[in-house]
Amino acid sequence: MKILVTGANGYLGRGVVKAVARYGHKVIAADFKFQNDFEETNIDIKECNLFEVENPYEYFDKPDVLLHMAWRNGFVHNSDTHVIDLPKHYEFIKDMCENGIEQVAVIGTMHEVGFYEGCIKENTPCNPMSLYGISKNALREMVRLVAKNNNVTFQWLRGFYIVGNSQYGNSIFSKITDAANNGINEFPFTSGQNQYDFVDYEVFCKQVAATINQKSINGIINICTGKPEKLADRVERFIKDNNYDMKLKYGEFPDRPYDSKAIWGDNSKIEKILNDIIELK
Repeated sequence: MKILVTGANGYLGRGVVKAVARYGHKVIAADFKFQNDFEETNIDIKECNLFEVENPYEYFDKPDVLLHMAWRNGFVHNSDTHVIDLPKHYEFIKDMCENGIEQVAVIGTMHEVGFYEGCIKENTPCNPMSLYGISKNALREMVRLVAKNNNVTFQWLRGFYIVGNSQYGNSIFSKITDAANNGINEFPFTSGQNQYDFVDYEVFCKQVAATINQKSINGIINICTGKPEKLADRVERFIKDNNYDMKLKYGEFPDRPYDSKAIWGDNSKIEKILNDIIELK
């Protein structure tokens, strides 16, 4: 297949593009700019502003699949850019659906659900409590409708807490890595008692690539492990695994009011997808 991946130079995009390319598909990697070229010969780079491209389906050489990962300020949950950019994302995806794309997959987030305790399932009600969650939740419903109206396969890949690739991004793991690299050995922290579904970066990339490589399992698909773990335990393990001389200062920051005490994803769909594919060598 020919697969277009937007946001391909982002924190998540770099690894996902390589994981998708391993299946042997031609990958069109699109972003504003790229820090370095990919070594894989089946990856074509397109530097552009998605929202300014005329006739994007033609411009990107009529891809079979759109994996839409582009999104700015994903770590700034109440940035106005989420609301400002929402119609632009919709118009781009709508244009692709109306002009020949066969399958559209979009990266979502567990923040669409809002405050919830327990296992997030495909039909778990959503009550987002940040502009980021509100915008992603709205985009999901909009894309679901436009895909249905154009007979396009629809997949919503709901991401959870990703650990790894810490030299990029603004996650807590990235911030700890940056602090350690700058010789800082104390890190202000929350209580760390909240439990989340932590997905290693490589696992996340593999799950995303496997999902768009098939069409039989669709709709909302949790990209997750299905297991909750205390934030403190996961961060302490991250520090130990990377041999950082770092001590967490517990209680320096309050827990965010919209963060659940314990939340994880139902991994039944992604497990079915992974069990059905031939393992890559």
